[in-house]
Amino acid sequence: MNLSMVLEHLYIVLASVLLTILIGLPLGILAYMKKSVRSVILWTADILQTIPALALLGILMVFLGAGKPTVIIGLILYSLLPVVHNTYLGLNNIDPAVKEVATGMGMSRWYRLIHVEIPIAFPVIFTGIRIATVTAVGVAVFGTFVGGGGLGSIIYQGIRIENMRMILFGTLSLMIMAVLFDSVMAAIEKRLNRHESTTSNTSNKSSEVEPGA
Repeated sequence: MNLSMVLEHLYIVLASVLLTILIGLPLGILAYMKKSVRSVILWTADILQTIPALALLGILMVFLGAGKPTVIIGLILYSLLPVVHNTYLGLNNIDPAVKEVATGMGMSRWYRLIHVEIPIAFPVIFTGIRIATVTAVGVAVFGTFVGGGGLGSIIYQGIRIENMRMILFGTLSLMIMAVLFDSVMAAIEKRLNRHESTTSNTSNKSSEVEPGA
């Protein structure tokens, strides 16, 4: 029973994070490329983050009913901010000289975006995904109040019947899950940053012109 709750919680988190990436990444790119909608996208992501998680799930339950889809949609909305913002910031903070060189080589805007800008910005984008993932692990606990199940059910039931063993099991499982996700993704992020630094240094060296050349 307890193991099934852990797997259920893991499923909710992974499903919501995957969908958050699929939605948040294009929104961040759109905010970067279209100035006319930038403020609307970034402002909406900010506003969604300020709504208390339990209140957001309650509002969604009124329209969508109770169940896992409601929890997953709530987690998507709540986790959009770091993915959208980091995608926008990662692309917007690329050295303008890199963009000029790519344009000078005859690359179209979309070709430059896909083959040059996104790879350079990916370490920053991945940081946003990491934040969204760890956030989803904790916020998914509230899913029990809208019929979503997961580890929140164990913790809530433990509180209701004053069973410390159930409370500790649910809490420790959440902590272990969050730490594992964070540690693995931090290691990947560190490797991405190291690779980006190496690539940048190599690019700078190759662009140097020797005296007298």
